[in-house]
Amino acid sequence: MKTIFATLGLMVLALQMSAQQQPIDSLEGRKVILDEVLVQAVRVTKKTPVTFSNLDKEEIAPRNLGQDIPVLMNYLPAVVTTSDAGAGVGYTGIRVRGSDATRVNVTINGIPYNDAESQGTFWVNLPDFASSTQSLQLQRGVGTSTNGAGAFGASLNLLTDSFEEEAYAEISSSVGSFNTLRNNLKFSTGLMNDQIEVSGRLSRISSDGYIDRAASQLESYFLQGVYRSDKTLIKALLFGGEEKTYQSWYGFDPATLGAIGVDNNLDTNRRFNIAGIQFDNEGNFEGFYENQVDNYKQDHFQLHWNQQWTPNWNSNIAVYYTRGRGFFEEYVDDWYYTNVLFASDSQLSFIGRDNFDLNGTTISSTDYTRRRWLDNDLYGTIFSANYQKESTEVILGGGYNIYKGDHFGEVIWTQFNSGNTYNERYYEDDATKTDFNVFAKLNQNLSKKWSVFADLQLRRVTYEANAEDTGLVDDTFNFFNPKAGLSFNPNRNNNFYFSYAVANREPNRSDYENGNPKPERLGDFELGWRYVSPDVQVNTNVYYMRYKDQLVLTGELDDVGAPIRSNVGDSYRLGLEVDANIRVARHFRIQPNIALSDNRNIDFIFQRDGVVQNLGNTNIAFSPSLVAGNILSYIPNDNLQVSLLTKFVGEQFIGNIDAEASKLDSYSQTDFNIQYRWEINRAIKSLTLSGLVNNVFDAKFESNGFFYTFDDDFSNPGSIVTVEGAGFYPQAGINFLVGVSARF
Repeated sequence: MKTIFATLGLMVLALQMSAQQQPIDSLEGRKVILDEVLVQAVRVTKKTPVTFSNLDKEEIAPRNLGQDIPVLMNYLPAVVTTSDAGAGVGYTGIRVRGSDATRVNVTINGIPYNDAESQGTFWVNLPDFASSTQSLQLQRGVGTSTNGAGAFGASLNLLTDSFEEEAYAEISSSVGSFNTLRNNLKFSTGLMNDQIEVSGRLSRISSDGYIDRAASQLESYFLQGVYRSDKTLIKALLFGGEEKTYQSWYGFDPATLGAIGVDNNLDTNRRFNIAGIQFDNEGNFEGFYENQVDNYKQDHFQLHWNQQWTPNWNSNIAVYYTRGRGFFEEYVDDWYYTNVLFASDSQLSFIGRDNFDLNGTTISSTDYTRRRWLDNDLYGTIFSANYQKESTEVILGGGYNIYKGDHFGEVIWTQFNSGNTYNERYYEDDATKTDFNVFAKLNQNLSKKWSVFADLQLRRVTYEANAEDTGLVDDTFNFFNPKAGLSFNPNRNNNFYFSYAVANREPNRSDYENGNPKPERLGDFELGWRYVSPDVQVNTNVYYMRYKDQLVLTGELDDVGAPIRSNVGDSYRLGLEVDANIRVARHFRIQPNIALSDNRNIDFIFQRDGVVQNLGNTNIAFSPSLVAGNILSYIPNDNLQVSLLTKFVGEQFIGNIDAEASKLDSYSQTDFNIQYRWEINRAIKSLTLSGLVNNVFDAKFESNGFFYTFDDDFSNPGSIVTVEGAGFYPQAGINFLVGVSARF
């Protein structure tokens, strides 16, 4: 670690020396475009003492060939991404500073996107959404977290497409490995009468996936209407998607595969998918269930109104509605659950049925197929008033939403039937959640060099549920989330900042299913330096995040493949992050970044071999101490761009007890990307060709996994031995995508 810090110190010094030789430019940045008033309350600028990275449409476009938004964000600082299907299409995930997607607060145009109950972010429900994204901002740490649940690792704010001055139509197609195919159509009427624009997008993506049978069939749409005048902006948006994916969320578990006689060598059989496996009553393998799928549809409506009342005052108000419904279908094999997973209850009891007599034989267990449904609605409003004059900027606002979720299960087939009807429900429960917050923000210049930032938020959350898995839940949480910071600008090129922020967060539904959880609390210290010149930009920051009752991932999965979390008493994350954007020659640019961190549970308690032990300070699961990346780009002109992208993720534990079995090896990935554009200016205005080769060195690696323990008292009666096991999510070797886009 000392060597790494020394190397990093030399890197920062070299960047600083290089930066001091460049022409002077300003930290003030570009003028805010009109659409960005919609995210004014949740985004920050370099004047604000918050650690952040921006990614705009032009930077996304060369690699936007059908992969999900987390994959496109892979090269941002402190970011680790993963794909269940192994190739970036279907279910994908993101972790920032070791915090998983349930702890990353996501907003679209300032409106919360995280699922209210699970707190997760399911990009598979919005396939190809990057094609309708103008820009995104990733705030590491607590960030602003104005709307939605508090951020415990990062906040991600997306701004959808701006309006277009000129009418256009655009057709894009891309093809690639694993029979991946993406087609989309975009259009805009341009500004009619200099005031009104209608635009939209239709997309379809299909892929077989790298993992066996991890196929995806994805469709999405985006429709937007805009009205603008000198002082008014109104935007109405309707967007959504439908996904049908074969389940691949169970990973590769060598112990389980060995128990059923399957090759459990990860190197030779890494694409194996156990989902839907079928056996006869003697345990002989019969095949896989063809319709072991996840099928979900989600639609979003947003209406935004921004009004400039005076030169100093403007307001934003939005109303929104999200409708989601769908199911996953699952074949449950009685022999597998009884003899491999050692299910303690009969399969009939799982679906709420009693034993019955069939031709003189008592039936207590059976193979069956079920569908587990989620039917939910979310509706609410956000609002803010913004005042800006000379050295003062004030934002007052808030938000309110209501979530209603219906959960129910249907049995659609059984091997043995006692007369029950098709689609008979075996459980029904519902949940209601309300979320209300108000906030006040202040950015105040004290002098030409000094400014202060303050942000106070009050948030009230209620959650009610009544189900067999959650028990009766009727909780109300009142959170106060203050933030404050100080910025120092000694000159036009340098900015130093310090901030302290508090975030509180309620448990999610799965936390209630797995125990009696407590809300968690975070105090986040950020100390940073930013340098900006025409040819060099450098961002450096140190952070210390101290948690109370953090809900950390245990490494285990529940019966639907969702990660299980558990409160730990005290824990912390301490880290150093550096990223830069440097023009090293006329046509070359490098964008290196590195994140070093120490992530610890303090005095972690664990029962091993039947004895409760204090393991001391252990590593927090899924928190690598080193994450680094670099983008080397060659841009000889406006039409051609060639990039080599490299990512390194250090070893990490996927459990919290520092067990060797729970260690995920370090890995690196290198991608090659090229884009060329012809400006034609005829019936076809432009033609763009893009190519992406992922993992060009064909590295074999796993970016995600799960870890489990259980007490075994059968092998040696009279003693308890803790058995450990782990599973992994293999990622694809070398693979490619190529695309063409024609703009009319």
